[in-house]
Amino acid sequence: MSESIKIFQIDAFTKELFKGNPACVVPLSEWIDDNILLKIAKENAVPETAFFIKKKNSIHLRWFTPDLEMDLCGHATLATAHCLVKHLGYKSNKIKFETLSGILEVSIKNGMYFLDFPSRPPKRTKLPDLIKSSINISPLEVFKARDYVLLFESEQQIRDLEINRVIFDQINLGTGGVIMTSKGNNVDFVSRFFTPQATLLEDPVTGSAHCSLIPFWANRLQKQKMNALQLSKRGGELICKEMGQRVLIGGKARTYLEGHFIIDK
Repeated sequence: MSESIKIFQIDAFTKELFKGNPACVVPLSEWIDDNILLKIAKENAVPETAFFIKKKNSIHLRWFTPDLEMDLCGHATLATAHCLVKHLGYKSNKIKFETLSGILEVSIKNGMYFLDFPSRPPKRTKLPDLIKSSINISPLEVFKARDYVLLFESEQQIRDLEINRVIFDQINLGTGGVIMTSKGNNVDFVSRFFTPQATLLEDPVTGSAHCSLIPFWANRLQKQKMNALQLSKRGGELICKEMGQRVLIGGKARTYLEGHFIIDK
């Protein structure tokens, strides 16, 4: 017996198609086996696939990369909010998600989605030898929360960074990755994000990384509200606000695909 399931592919943190970070969004009526969820994410071959079930007062949301389940994902949360509003008739201007990282709220205003996420301020640390050996430019300073945060001198250095994947993939960070960041030329700060041992080495736009980048740059720049760019090939735009124990991460989204896939039950 087979089942047809809806699927949406949405570009997050962008107002243009083929930019930002693509996520697949899959509404479910009930949870299916985790191994099947992971196989669906692998088949979709995008950085994250979001699965959700609507409840009375909230929505249970989970995120899978092609490799594992994540504890937090920004762009797939934004994509899910966009899917609910644009395609599934959700009327409220605020959406509450139940996740592995607790209750997450998304507010919608003038076509912009604002993610209310936990703040993860990084603390100063030493650069592991494997990371040092795997990159072509040395950072000025090194910090760590869930992810390593490497501070560089300029936006051009962020653009010029290259990763030796043979060495980089020897690093084991669990669900974490390595953020490369600097002040921006035309925005407050820029970044790139790399995950060792992942199917996709560089993430196009990483909302969860800004849980550390926002408190980091708010403290350095003495600013509460900031604009940011992620400098992957696709690129992404983020509106950022420091709120103490929480951060606000804003962006737009565009739907690329709406369809169905079929699995055996």
